[in-house]
Amino acid sequence: MFAEENGLFGDPRIKAISDAIRVVPHFPKPGIMFQDITTLLLDPKAFRYTIDIFVDRYRDKNISLVAGVEARGFIFGPPIALAIGAKFVPLRKPRKLPGEVISEAYVLEYGTDCLEMHVGAVQPGESVLIVDDLVATGGTLSAAIRLLERAGAEVVECACVIGLPLVKGNWKLNGVPLYVLVEPRLDDLERTL
Repeated sequence: MFAEENGLFGDPRIKAISDAIRVVPHFPKPGIMFQDITTLLLDPKAFRYTIDIFVDRYRDKNISLVAGVEARGFIFGPPIALAIGAKFVPLRKPRKLPGEVISEAYVLEYGTDCLEMHVGAVQPGESVLIVDDLVATGGTLSAAIRLLERAGAEVVECACVIGLPLVKGNWKLNGVPLYVLVEPRLDDLERTL
């Protein structure tokens, strides 16, 4: 669900977060409206709001592990994990982790990809929050859920800063709730057309 549908409607922090995200038209290819969170990171107040909203939501949910999806989940996941007293586990693209890994392949619009994590990074029964910057179709997050569940974890929720309109109304991935802070700003999209 979007944060505004869950008690944060009219919260000025949501507007500040949305306003801090830049839309880059036709990147990395024509027709793509890239949601650039680097401008959010350049705004300490909006970045703090982002982390604070997630921490407020997850502080009392007994989450023992935050898993961040490569690469921008590595930006948002660690500060959330530290604030709620959880450990952080990176979910990496293939061949980025040394040692023994467990993998989960998934299908993209034009091909396949894979997520990996270290064997033993997650203990059976651990309560996990998955964090990423953006959810479009849910394919990557669904692979992350499968990977963590194969390791014996209980995935409590997936949290993303941005949710594309494609996911609106689809608030569960593999049965796991999805929580999103903002949608892409339509005014930026309309100005670029």
